[in-house]
Amino acid sequence: GPACLSPCRKLPVLHIFGQQPLAIGRCTEAFRELYPDRQSRVVVLSDVVYAHAMGELEQQLRPEYPNIIFSRVVCGDPPGPTPPGVVRQFGRQFLVEAPGGLQDCAIFYVGAEGLALTSFMMTWNRCPFSSFDPATSCGRRETLNVNRALMRRLYLVERARDARVVGILVGTLGVAGYLAVLQHLRELLRRAGKRSYTLAVGKPNPAKLANFLEVDIFVLVACPQNSLLDSSNFYRPIVTPYELEIACNPAREWTGNYLTDFRDLLPGACAHIELPPAVPAAEAVPDISLITGEMRTVHLCDPPVYQLSPSTTLACRDQTRALMEISPAASFLESRSWRGLEQQLGQTPISKAVQGRRGIAIAYEDEVREQ
Repeated sequence: GPACLSPCRKLPVLHIFGQQPLAIGRCTEAFRELYPDRQSRVVVLSDVVYAHAMGELEQQLRPEYPNIIFSRVVCGDPPGPTPPGVVRQFGRQFLVEAPGGLQDCAIFYVGAEGLALTSFMMTWNRCPFSSFDPATSCGRRETLNVNRALMRRLYLVERARDARVVGILVGTLGVAGYLAVLQHLRELLRRAGKRSYTLAVGKPNPAKLANFLEVDIFVLVACPQNSLLDSSNFYRPIVTPYELEIACNPAREWTGNYLTDFRDLLPGACAHIELPPAVPAAEAVPDISLITGEMRTVHLCDPPVYQLSPSTTLACRDQTRALMEISPAASFLESRSWRGLEQQLGQTPISKAVQGRRGIAIAYEDEVREQ
């Protein structure tokens, strides 16, 4: 089935993509119609289920298009640094020899419309896209308004700047580096003066996240294809780790490039930016929220130093005198949790069945109704 091809460090992974049929002749004709100039620099990407047919497609197009570039599927991270000119992202790898790099190329995608294509278009938003859908045998130029989509994401960045309580949603437990990015986000939010709660909710949906109304905004830690979640139906917006960094890290500026892989933000990665030194509150430059119009301070402060007192932070958990640490955040969320019915086996006395209340909730028969 579909796979994001993100590397997994803990478990060995074997990818079996399957082989969906592809009409090579019709795909070749659609490519010629979309790119009549035989000198066009085009990068050909494909869904993983059509990767088996890319060799035959290359044999048809290579004699006519000398500057065409075919990507290949790469499972996991190959050892060693990335050579110059080689693009290695989303489980694909290809060599770009254009003078201006990838932004001087067009991209032709073989596959149906979906999360993978959206992630490609958001990340490489300076490249014109076209696609061929094997199910309908139709080629088209992609008309997704990337600028409007980026404006929507920048609006969410502004919401993240206004937020005081942030919920970190753990959407993956298998992608390599997810623990490191969780620690990075916690440190970033703590330095930005925001409270954070880490929530493992599996696949997010509006019903689950509606239980945490005290959270102003959520940040989703997931694979690149599932990070761009449409949160229009949610009670609180959901941002990506990259958008949260733009909101909370003053050293990171919006350059037009968009990152969907959270591993690019970690130390040693291509897009990592160190947090700047802390600024005293008296010297912080005030800022005006573009949403509420209120004044706010956007600066990093020194992380607070907690002085734990044994009399208030440690408590006896059971009769074995085991100690546990009392966390205010954990205590608050524990009070908000529903843990189901307690069975209390052997503690409830046995009684005969009796007739219960009759009627409807607003007017039971045994209730005295006031006139």
